[in-house]
Amino acid sequence: MNKSELVEVMAEGADLSKAAAGRALEAAMEAIKKALKKGDMVTLVGFGSFYVGKRAARTGRNPRTGEAVEIKAAKIPKFRAGKTLKDGVN
Repeated sequence: MNKSELVEVMAEGADLSKAAAGRALEAAMEAIKKALKKGDMVTLVGFGSFYVGKRAARTGRNPRTGEAVEIKAAKIPKFRAGKTLKDGVN
């Protein structure tokens, strides 16, 4: 399912126009992004939690030359599924 298909399902399920559902989805994604940027965790009970993980600096290899390359430490967004979501999939 891509973003436009999700907007369509949201519009039907919430009895909204596609435009309103699209704006709602954009607003939700922006709110999650801002919270993660501040270092906060976003928890949607039953669905899951979005949080920021840390990846340590490491040495990688350039696949073309085999040369060692230093990869910087980074913050990465992560998602942990909640129990209701896990049970719904199984």
